[in-house]
Amino acid sequence: MPGSRVRRCAAAGVLLLAATLTGCTGTHTAPRHATARHAAATTHPSPAPAGLPGMPPVADPHNVYRDAGANMLAPAVRHDPPLVYVPHNGSGDVWVIDQRTFRVVARYPAGVEVQHVVPSWDLRTLYSTDDVGNHLRAFDPRTGKAGRTIAVVDPYNLYFTPDGRYGISVAEDHRALYWYDPHSWAQRAVTPLPKCAGADHAEFSADGRTAVFTCEFAGAVAVVDVASRRLLRMVDMPRRYTHMGPQDIKLAPDGRHWYVADCDAGGLWVLDGAARSVQRFVRTGACAHGLYFDRPARRMFVSDRMAGSVSVLDAYTARPLATWHLPGGGSPDMGNVTADGRQLWLSGRYDDVVYVLSTSDGRLIRRIPVGNGPHGLCVWPQPGRYSLGHTGITR
Repeated sequence: MPGSRVRRCAAAGVLLLAATLTGCTGTHTAPRHATARHAAATTHPSPAPAGLPGMPPVADPHNVYRDAGANMLAPAVRHDPPLVYVPHNGSGDVWVIDQRTFRVVARYPAGVEVQHVVPSWDLRTLYSTDDVGNHLRAFDPRTGKAGRTIAVVDPYNLYFTPDGRYGISVAEDHRALYWYDPHSWAQRAVTPLPKCAGADHAEFSADGRTAVFTCEFAGAVAVVDVASRRLLRMVDMPRRYTHMGPQDIKLAPDGRHWYVADCDAGGLWVLDGAARSVQRFVRTGACAHGLYFDRPARRMFVSDRMAGSVSVLDAYTARPLATWHLPGGGSPDMGNVTADGRQLWLSGRYDDVVYVLSTSDGRLIRRIPVGNGPHGLCVWPQPGRYSLGHTGITR
């Protein structure tokens, strides 16, 4: 197993470093004028940005996730059964759970070290990613059944460009992005990221023209031009954690900020809208990892993996709202919100379980035993017009 993955999967010894970070001041609250600015933006929305050619238009520039609201299912997925697909690093398989009964209904071998289950851009296929086995396995969301395997270079993570033109394999061990035709899976291009050790998660700008990839073992992010597939720049975090550093990333609903979860820092770095500089730090809990919005995109859920908790923040300002602690602790990692917005499903990375939480108050609804090393689970179906990949980033 490559050294990077050994570090990624180490269950113990995640050290939350000192309380004072260079250039940071613990938990930040929003400026006093933030609420007024938020209200003004809602009342007088700015024009939608000119998008990447071929990308569905941005309907609401104040909330790029507006079309992924509660139960806003596209016709193509409206009749897909409500299932949760759980990939496992350790046992190399995908377990399928019925959302209504919380029962495991199927188990499929999927490779060696299965990392994530990712919806395709058109929402019609789910792909499990096996970076050690160098392949994807397709799942039919109409039936929940596994299908063919597809050769892809080192797919630690998988994303789709906002225009649907490319699938992007985030090849962690190669420090590169491999661009594929998402239908034939023929390789089209490679973007080297020589300074992006531990290439990990990604997010796209509101106009779809820029992608930002986190670099877990470099304490930085890589900013890429989508149309040219060219690396534009690297942005270092004010304090570069390189053990388990920058991980998940999300664009604020109004596109004004990018939120970068940093496990070792125990919180979020906040980048400016142009992804050129880090503005501040927001402390959450030990090993901040996954980032998810509620259906109205007003709250952001942060899974604090080593704290056994979920931090709830304002989606626009990152102002802390609440902290939900799992009874008896745990290791909440990755997942998503159900289509109706009522539940948050997260893998218990180091506890071989899946957690189901109420999004109204954080109450633990169910703890479901699963296989060895559950990772990037996919809750399906998801609202939205198209998928950008990962565990279901839809817009």
